This record gives sequence, C-alpha cells and structure tokens, in this order.
Amino acid sequence: MFRSPGVPTPDELETRISELRAAVRRAMAAGDRSNARELRAELRGAERAWDDAVLGESGTGSGTDSGTGSGTDDRAAGDRGDGPRGLLPVREQVHQALTLLGAPAAPKLIGSVYEAFFTGGVPGSRLTSLRRDEERSFRTAPYARPYYLCAALTADLLAPARGLLTVSTWPLEQRIVGPLSPRTDFLTSAVRLAEHAGRGTPSPGVQRLLWRFASNIPGAVTGTVGTVDPAVLAEAARAELDVHREPDRRRRASAAGRARAQLDDAELLFGSRLRALRDSGRRPAGNGETER
Repeated sequence: MFRSPGVPTPDELETRISELRAAVRRAMAAGDRSNARELRAELRGAERAWDDAVLGESGTGSGTDSGTGSGTDDRAAGDRGDGPRGLLPVREQVHQALTLLGAPAAPKLIGSVYEAFFTGGVPGSRLTSLRRDEERSFRTAPYARPYYLCAALTADLLAPARGLLTVSTWPLEQRIVGPLSPRTDFLTSAVRLAEHAGRGTPSPGVQRLLWRFASNIPGAVTGTVGTVDPAVLAEAARAELDVHREPDRRRRASAAGRARAQLDDAELLFGSRLRALRDSGRRPAGNGETER
C-alpha cells in the first residue's frame, strides 16, 4: 500500500496513541484539566489518523458524496465494519487484521477479525502458504517491502511458533511467545478490539466476535447472552492483563536478547529451524542408526 512521505505508519500512530493516553492520565492526576482536554483532542486526532491509515476510511464513499453529511456517517459505518471496501491483496487483509489485534494470531482468528470489522473474507487456503511466500520474498530481496508477515518465535527455541502470524515492523518482544503469552496476547487483543468497536455501534458480526472474547474473561459478560458492552470487556481484560503482563514481558525480553545475539536478519523474522531441530532431542544418525 503506497504511503506518502512523512505520513505516519499505523505502528507509529499506535505508539503515539499510547503516549497520548498516558499523558492524559498524568494531566488528570495532576489536576490540569486544560492540558488534559488539549491532549484528549490530539488523541482523538491520532485515533482518526489510525482509522484512515488502517481501515481506509478516507476513501470510503469517495466520488459518491450526495451532500448529506460531512463524513461522520461514513466513519461510523467503517467502525461497524459495514461500510464499502475495495478488494485488497490477501497479505494486506492479514496485515489490517493483525494491526487491529496487536498480537500474534492464528489464521482462524485473523479471518474472523477481518470478516467482523471489514468487508469480505480472508481465504483460509491462501493463508497456509502466505508465510512461506513472505520468507521467500525476504530472503530473495531483504527489506524490499515496507513490512512482512512473519512467524511468531518461541521463547525457548527461537523457532517459528506453529500457526501464529505477526508483522515484521512490531518490536521483537511483541513477536516472541512464551508460556504466558497466549493468555496475555488474548487479553491484549480483547482490549484493542473492544476499544475499536466502542468508537461506533458494533455490527452483529463484531458483537459475535466480542462475545467469543468476553465469554473467556471473568467479569466481561454483564448483560444478555450474545451481547457485550465493549467498555466492560476492555476493563475486564485490562484487569486480568495487569496480573500476567510483567512476568510475560520479562520472559519475552530475555528471549529477545538471546535472539538478537544468535539469529540473523531472516531468522529474527521467521525463526531458526536448525536450532529447533538441534534442541528437540534428536540424535544425529550414526552407529548404524537411521535418523528419523
């Protein structure tokens, strides 16, 4: 996807959004409401820019303006996931879904998120070969693309985690998975999806997806079965995330340090298969044995 020079990337915007949220909290804690309001306005602008960059909001309805609104309705429709969308290559569809999730994810979840928040679906058969295609492209021409869809790395072996996709532009620690990572990543994604859904009126598809998350998080379900309040879901997910985040962060940081010292550029994105084989306990063939 072409991006004009100087335009922030989604990852840069997410970093800015996190910084602004922290600044708003600090201003409120200090009683500086005037500064908090200014920061909040800047935060809203950053969130809108994220919507434009990731969801393609700025192109929604272009060329078909009937003069009935200023774009607010188009943005609300995009938040619900029922606005018009152009056809995108599969890798861009996966990138959009992963950017929304903000954590390593399996193809099935990626497809569910894309179908809920965007128009169309991600063909599962195409996802099975996508990571291999990305690795082949990187090894042929390293860093020729603005991003690559790559493997999550296991914290113990630094090998590709089976069935988990990430984005190459994420910090290495975010792309590593340890024993606690599946839960922390689940909760992280629940917060992000709930926050995004809360910006508009969730469509039935989004509600179904949020319910799948809420039903596995204590305190996230407070109303009718099948319906979820995004704010309640986000709050419940954050509460549990606070319990697991720090030990998971330490494990990931330790593994990331080993990875930077031991792996080359391609292995940092797609994992070390040789290390996985060596550490798996297999013995080399010898003394008349045949390696299996």
